[in-house]
Order: sequence, then C-alpha cells, then structure tokens
Amino acid sequence: MADRKTALVISAHAADFVWRCGGAIALHAEKGYEVTVVCLSFGERGESAKLWKEKDMTLERVKAARRAEAEKAAAALGVADLVFFDLGDYPLRLTDEDKFRLVEVIRKVQPAFMLSHSKYDPYNTDHMYATEVALETRMIAQAWGHNPGQKVLAAPQLYLFEPHQTEQMGWTPDVFLDITPVWEKKWAAIQCMEGQEHLWAYYRNVAENRANHFMRNSGGQSGGRKAKYAEGFQAVFPRTVDEL
Repeated sequence: MADRKTALVISAHAADFVWRCGGAIALHAEKGYEVTVVCLSFGERGESAKLWKEKDMTLERVKAARRAEAEKAAAALGVADLVFFDLGDYPLRLTDEDKFRLVEVIRKVQPAFMLSHSKYDPYNTDHMYATEVALETRMIAQAWGHNPGQKVLAAPQLYLFEPHQTEQMGWTPDVFLDITPVWEKKWAAIQCMEGQEHLWAYYRNVAENRANHFMRNSGGQSGGRKAKYAEGFQAVFPRTVDEL
C-alpha cells in the first residue's frame, strides 16, 4: 500500500528496544505505523545476570526466558513484527550472510525511519557494533546492484536512542519526543523485563528528565506544552525541511 507507514528498530539485545525507544514504538504504533523490531541477540550472556544466579541455569533456558520477556514487551508496545536473529552476545558478531539477512528485512519493511544505539559505548561494545551494522546494512539496502530487481531503500533517518551512562558515550540528543500519552504502555513493557529489574526505576527517571528537556525546548515547536515523560534521540543524517 502506498500509504503504508513503517519504522525499524535494530536492537543489539532483547531488552534494549524497551528501555531506549519503547515510547517511540508505542507512540508510532498508535499513529498507524507498522514497527518492526530486530533483536540481534537475546542478551543471554551479558545482560541476564539475575537469571544466571538461579540454580542449574542453562544458556538455552536463559535465551527462552529473554525471548518470552521480549515478546510480552513487544505486545505491550504494539510492535507489528518482532524478529530474533539469535546471533549471540558478548561479543555480538555478524557474518556477511547475517548482514544480508538484515538487508532483506530492511528492504521488506522500507522504513520511514530507523532506530539503533549510540555510535560509541565503551561499557558495552555490542551496542556500538549494532549501530555500525545498522549503518552498513542501510547502505547496502540502498545499492541498486545488491540483488537487482528488489525495491531499494530510500534514505530513512537513523535515530540513535539514548545509551546507559549517557555522558560517557558522546551522545548528544537533538530530538525530544513526548511519550506521555503512551507512558503506561512503556512502563508495562519495562516491567516485562524481569531479568533486569534493577533498571526499571532508572529508565523511568530518564523519561522524566527528558520530559523536562522537552518542555525547556518546546516553546516554538510544541506550543510549550507540558510533558511528563519523553525520550531523546540523536539524528545521524541531516533533516530536510520546507520551513523552519
């Protein structure tokens, strides 16, 4: 359909899309967007400490638990398609075949915009590697010579969502999105991530702080309206406008 609206999230681990852009997902889903989320790994080795503390835990049981959490969270947010690549984490690595598989997803979705991690993250190199992959596969998806005959990708914006320990990452937000109308959906999704319960309050606090920044910058753009919860993003590419 010509009027089909889509978006794509490339998440290094199974919980990242919830903490960092769950509000954007829920908000755009309510606006009629079909949001696809690709989880490159389950975060089974490095982001599942609580599960590993259980007696007789195994890798497959951890992966199954993280899958179930992500599926439940995605349903709460209104994700149209949740895709698991199951490539392992710590470290996350993609072969060319894996990258071409992601290109196929990108071309199928034809996203109006994409979301992924910050460009730099010394605390979790899986995150910045995922964004390196997002940029590379976005480029390949635009190439007419890659699988000629397929519909090539246009030039969707890639927004980098907020990392953990923001000040260490060189991440500077230039977009604030009011997610107040869908906060309850994001909060419900956050509570699905039982393996990382220690992060729940942290990301609620982040959303409250970004709402303050939204209000401080919204005078001429959003009518100075109040916001209780917001998310911040950094655009990689210039945005084209007809008026300021």
